Parts: sequence; C-alpha cells; structure tokens
Amino acid sequence: MHRASTRSGGVLHPHAARGQFSLTRHLPAADLSRWVERHWTVRWDLRGRPPHVQETLPHPCVNLAITARGAAIHGCETHRSGVQLRGEGRVFGTKFRPGAFFPFLQRPLAQLTDRDVPLGEVFGPAADELAEAVLAAEDDAAQVALVEAFLRARSPAPDPSVDRVLEVVRLALDHPAIARVEQLAELAQIPARSLQRLFRRYVGVGPKWVIRCFRLHEAAERLAADRVLDGATLAAELGYFDQAHFIRDFKALIGSAPSEYAARCAAEAAMLAGSHDERRA
Repeated sequence: MHRASTRSGGVLHPHAARGQFSLTRHLPAADLSRWVERHWTVRWDLRGRPPHVQETLPHPCVNLAITARGAAIHGCETHRSGVQLRGEGRVFGTKFRPGAFFPFLQRPLAQLTDRDVPLGEVFGPAADELAEAVLAAEDDAAQVALVEAFLRARSPAPDPSVDRVLEVVRLALDHPAIARVEQLAELAQIPARSLQRLFRRYVGVGPKWVIRCFRLHEAAERLAADRVLDGATLAAELGYFDQAHFIRDFKALIGSAPSEYAARCAAEAAMLAGSHDERRA
C-alpha cells in the first residue's frame, strides 16, 4: 500500500465548513495505487439555506473531476481556490499522486499549471461516456469502479521518474523545517537544477513552490486547531528565517495574516460549539 504523498487537508476555515458539505475519500485499487492517491466525493444540500463559499489550498498534483457541468482535468494550482456551493449537488474526483499524471498526458505538466482542460481533450471521446456513466451512478463504489476501469484500460507503463518525484515530495512533506531547494536536493541526493527540471516536467511547479506549499498547509492546520504558542515559534519550526517572511508567504496564499486567520477560526469554532449547545438544549 502506497502511503499518502500529500496532505489530506487543505480546507480553509474547517469549523465554518462543518455541516455545509460532506467529503468522502476512497483508496484506489492496488493496481492503480502507483498513479492514484485517492478518489473523493463531495456532496451538499443547501436547499433553503444560504450559499456557502468554500476555499481550499492547492496541492502539487492533478485532479480529475466530474460534475453536472462537465468533466475536466485540473492541473496543479498555485493559489487558493474557492467555489460557491448552492442548492444541491455533488462532485466525483480522482486525485493523482504528484508526478503520476505525466505518463497519462505525455507532456510537461507545466502546460496544465493553473489550468482546467476538458477530460475529452486528454482522453478522447470516451471521456464523455465516462462522465455520463459516473453521473448516472448514485453509489460511490459504482463511481469508483467506473473511473478505475477507465484508467486501468489506459494505464501507462511504470515510469521510474514518477517514483523519484514521489520520494522527493515525501521528503518535503516529512521535513517541514526544509526551507530551500538546495536542502531538499541534498537530502534527495539530486542536483538542484536536475530536481527543478524534473518537477517542472512531472509536477508542473518547482520544488521551491512545493516546499512553501507544505509549510503553509502545516501552518494553516495548526492555526485552525489552535495548536500554536506564538507566530515566531511557528515560523522557526517551519524553517523560516524570520517571522516577517512567514507572514508574507502566509498572507499571499491564505489571504490574511496568521493572527487574523487564527482569530477567525477561533470565532468560527466558538460559533459552532454554541450552535451544538443550542441543539442539545
């Protein structure tokens, strides 16, 4: 069994998100786990309730997503994304491991960075049939089976470079104090320039972006869970030279300063606890 190669989170303001939608994850079949990290389904029913805007942080990977509006391949995003949920709906998705979509695409993944392309543009006319079948299937297991059969029929030959990318990504994930590409390259025993070329081709972003992404994921998770003593300590634990650089990076990706994000998450947690108390009363 391949373990996770990216963080499973990335949902911003998790307390406010509770009750707005459900997220279910499914492990892939063993023969596809080289390429696929997980399948996921999001469902919501906000009929009679206000729309909910949900923001998420990016991951260094490609997703296949099927909705009532169509099916698409979503390349690696370099910024947080937001979607407005209204009424009733669902999305079925497949998250590929970092670098693992390159053998399917056979083009540098940098061509997909910050882009969404129709599924048919990558896999041809059969993609439309897949999307229709997945949308017609109400059961998660049936949806997973359909997508896995589709991918299995197009499964590429093993690519050693994918395994190398995964190894480096795991090193970045497991060592949050790594701050520079040179440190990661030394740990992975790959020249820094070779590592940058490998990531641009297989992931779509450079290793520097991946390092920063994982550090900010870690920061957001700790701040939302109120597991931070002070900003300076958090910045140091995540390998930042000083707190100012940490605040700059955090604000650029999350949209607010760490202290502001922590305060808002705390307020949302208190509001959620209060609503639970009212329902129990």
